[in-house]
Amino acid sequence: MDVRGHAWTDYKTVQGGNVKNKLIDLNNHLFAQLERLSDEETQGEGLKEEIERSKAVATIAKTIVDNARLALDATKAMNDRCIVNPPLMLGVAE
Repeated sequence: MDVRGHAWTDYKTVQGGNVKNKLIDLNNHLFAQLERLSDEETQGEGLKEEIERSKAVATIAKTIVDNARLALDATKAMNDRCIVNPPLMLGVAE
């Protein structure tokens, strides 16, 4: 639970937004990309394109995971009362 009593799974409601993708969706995208990359029928230019796409997906995925980790760490710090005055960028009203 976060400091306002909302479950972490209710994050989209807490933030007032409409989240379309969740981390499980990222996981599914990563495995789908791995399957496309592992397709033995993909060769030549198609394989080169798939490798480049995989690199782009991996870069974006790392950013998403890093951002989720930061949000989780901030929530933990607030719950532990390590953060008394959270920065506005966290979007948490006191």
